[in-house]
Amino acid sequence: MIEISKKRRPARFVRHIPPRVALAFGLALSALAAGQQPNIVHIVADDLGWKDVGFNGCTDIKTPNLDALAAGGAKFSQFYVQSMCTPTRAALMTGRYPFRYGLQTIVIPGPAGYGLDTGEYLLPQTLKDAGYSTAIIGKWHLGHADIRYWPRQRGFDYQYGAMIGELDYYTHSDAGVLDWFRNNKPVREKGYTTQLIGADAVKYINAQSAENPFYLYLTFNAPHTPYQAPQDYIDRYKNIAEPTRRIYAGMVSCLDDEIGRVVAALDRKGLRENTLIIFHSDNGGTRNAMFAGQMADLSKTVLPCDNGPYRDGKGSLYEGGSRVAACANWPGRIKPGTVDGLIHAVDIHPTLASLAGASTSKCKPLDGLNVWDTISEGRPSPRSEIVYNIEPFRGAVRQGDWKCIWRSLIPASVELYNLVEDPYEKNNLAAAHPDKVTAMEDRMNALGREAAKPLALIYVAKVGLAHGKPLIGSEDGKGAVMIDPAGPSITDEGIGEMDVGP
Repeated sequence: MIEISKKRRPARFVRHIPPRVALAFGLALSALAAGQQPNIVHIVADDLGWKDVGFNGCTDIKTPNLDALAAGGAKFSQFYVQSMCTPTRAALMTGRYPFRYGLQTIVIPGPAGYGLDTGEYLLPQTLKDAGYSTAIIGKWHLGHADIRYWPRQRGFDYQYGAMIGELDYYTHSDAGVLDWFRNNKPVREKGYTTQLIGADAVKYINAQSAENPFYLYLTFNAPHTPYQAPQDYIDRYKNIAEPTRRIYAGMVSCLDDEIGRVVAALDRKGLRENTLIIFHSDNGGTRNAMFAGQMADLSKTVLPCDNGPYRDGKGSLYEGGSRVAACANWPGRIKPGTVDGLIHAVDIHPTLASLAGASTSKCKPLDGLNVWDTISEGRPSPRSEIVYNIEPFRGAVRQGDWKCIWRSLIPASVELYNLVEDPYEKNNLAAAHPDKVTAMEDRMNALGREAAKPLALIYVAKVGLAHGKPLIGSEDGKGAVMIDPAGPSITDEGIGEMDVGP
């Protein structure tokens, strides 16, 4: 137990402490006075289907370790994220919706040079200010082309894993480019990424002590594409006839085993009683091949993810894209049971900061709320609104029981659902409630006026509109007729001066 001295400090000592530092110090002392600051293990799966865990009713894939965490803690029925990877991870790190800094559209592509705005103050930075050691083990996907976007430059003391969004599980690469690092240095090693990530997490936990709190952001790339698993895991599921589902089941089982090893390491180290474990997926399971990744053509593959009764999946604005499998466990501090209150990824930053006794004063205005009472006691959530996304061409917002999806591209469309009565979005009530539709469209327009331009669209426009060699057909099949590139051009006012022909 850390003792806090009640001896008054000299007045001259207090006068020289900057106000923000004094506030953070005071909050940390308050947390210590109530008990030790908790260790935090924040586990994120990648593209996991809502119903692909036992605690949500899966029967053909076994997830005993996750099921045990859910049974002994809070199982969330309305835990929301963004519908794709980069936006969700940005929301977790910033406590702010990604439309505020341009990461609201798709993911950061491998060839792209942009990343999460360095003006954002991230969760690991907030926790470091309160005395935490911080680590990311696994996938980052918030900027890779410039190291100023990398985790070690954004508040993480230790980093191991991938920077981009999709990689081969065995070669740890994409298109021949190695994407596997430890503390910014490339790592060449053999092994299956899920098991390597789990092993490194166990090693990290073994190096921790009860005297210093830590935040471990444990971000598996499983079960994202490409669908690959060790043969012994695939062989566990010979009863599954569909081959891709069989491989996917092996991927999920391996993920569950590694999570079990992490929990066991906490137990052996004597840290479990003071460790909060949060688990969730970064978005819903993939139900549309367009969002299944770029390393393989999956247009003719039976996509294996199961989002249960929820509509659609990754990349969509329906519930299957954003309502994800999630649970939290902290022995003696979280009441076991199902938590029905609304929780969004942006709430993680302020909630963990509060638990840690950390100040968020260095952050830009947060969208997240402190939902600890909802998580720990199942009390009503302070959150009444969910912003699924705000983009120039579409948006969706939930307010209370009602959800509105608005697509502004021609032909424009609008959908309105009562999620309490119709959580599976089968009955569009827009025509019956025009006033509610108008009010919710007004809300989306207001948020749109606050939005930054999507960096992905700017990138795609630059790539797609960049000047290059035109593709022109020919009757003889020989392709375009080539001329001297040094000849007159539109910049020489030479239009029409050169006729090319026989």
